[in-house]
Amino acid sequence: MSKTADAINSAKSRGENVVVAYFPAGYPDTKSSIEACVAICEAGADVLELGVSYSDPVMDGLVIQEATEQALASGFKLNQLFDVIRSITSKVSTPVLVMSYWNPVLQFGLERFANELKNAGAAGLITPDLIPDEAKDWLEISDKLELDRVFLATPSSSTERLAQAANSSRGFVYAVSTMGITGAREDLDKAARLVVAGVRQSETGTPVCVGIGISSAEQVLEVNGYADGAIVGSALIKAYQSGGVNELVNYVRKLKVGSSS
Repeated sequence: MSKTADAINSAKSRGENVVVAYFPAGYPDTKSSIEACVAICEAGADVLELGVSYSDPVMDGLVIQEATEQALASGFKLNQLFDVIRSITSKVSTPVLVMSYWNPVLQFGLERFANELKNAGAAGLITPDLIPDEAKDWLEISDKLELDRVFLATPSSSTERLAQAANSSRGFVYAVSTMGITGAREDLDKAARLVVAGVRQSETGTPVCVGIGISSAEQVLEVNGYADGAIVGSALIKAYQSGGVNELVNYVRKLKVGSSS
């Protein structure tokens, strides 16, 4: 069973656009990040992707880099992550997936990290720089604790790699829309459709959500036409920067209906 997949499939059964919303823990400070994340969930996001601020983000674009740098400058520490999760999950039922590079998890201790995730109420973990081949310990622990695990499928992935991502993921498979860093783009890479199709060839039934470069309600609508959900990050941070929680809520609501009006 997967709380994340259940939330995605439930929204799809209602004919809704599925929105996976990213926001960094600790940005602009710990209390404000909790408030923002709860608001995102209450506004209708189907899954919350809670980012872990990291000093060496290899995949993040400028907007997310600057936000995570501010979180670190505000004093956010990894061991505070679980209190943030607990504060969010005590208020909303939306699945919370932590997005973290693998090095912080290893430094914290994998088994300890996984148990803290479970105890705080998180649904699981998205690992952008961990491939299934090197994830033996994580696969075992996540099975034991029934945590979701989301691996990436990219335009450069071979057929075998796409199948491996599909077979190893639980919750959803993260289909990367383009090769590069995160950030809003006017045109989504057409390769995203090929990645989604490649993952679905495995027929695992695991949802496939598309991320990187999705910034508008129209793009969310387009992606939901061929995938199981759209992942939005940088655009949400920009909305928060321009108008705080109110603008963030309005933006999530627009994404859900697939219209900017």
